[in-house]
Order: sequence, then structure tokens, then C-alpha cells
Amino acid sequence: MKSSDACTTVSELRARIEKFVSDRKWEKYLNPKNLAESICIEAAELLEIFQWVSSEQTSSWKHAPSKVRRVREELADVIIYCLSMGNTMDIDIAKAVLDKLKMNERRYPTEKFLGKANL
Repeated sequence: MKSSDACTTVSELRARIEKFVSDRKWEKYLNPKNLAESICIEAAELLEIFQWVSSEQTSSWKHAPSKVRRVREELADVIIYCLSMGNTMDIDIAKAVLDKLKMNERRYPTEKFLGKANL
């Protein structure tokens, strides 16, 4: 499997995760409740990296290999659990994301929210 956003599909990632789980016989642990908890826990671990650091300080982190590595690892954990939830719940992730983007486009029209986080 090529490892690049441009070359790897969501379907390929889901299949790879499913194989990883299956090889270890972990299916019994991957229920929606456990996965939702795991997503939150991993997201909190991602957030912890930024605890007590200003937004200005984090702006330069993409040029700091040790910071990028930590963020990359925690982000991967979040995504793995999210894709596992998709597998467990038979949710088409790409469709879910695209449908949600359409909803957000209607909810936050460009002409009303351009350059604004809220009204």
C-alpha cells in the first residue's frame, strides 16, 4: 500500500484497519460505545499536546519534527478509531463527510460567514 493522501483511499485504510483488528481477534471490543470512548480519549491526548501553549507558539510547530511526530501519532489514533467506527456501524465515511459539508455550506453561507467564525 502506498502511503500518501493522494494514493490511498478511505476504503483501503478501512480494509487495513479491519485486517489489523481481525488478525488480533479484537472485533468483540469494537462496539460503538467503546469506539466513541476511544475517539474521545485519543482526541484528548491530541489536545494535551497543545495544553498550556499559545496559538502563536504552535504556529511554528509544523517545522519542528518532534512536535509534528507527536501530533501525527495522536491524529492517526483518532482517525483509526473513527474509521473503525465506520467499519463497525457500516457508515460510508466519504459520503458522511461530503453530506456534512453540504449541510455546513447551507448553515454557514460564504456571503454571511466570510472571514468570520461567528456572527
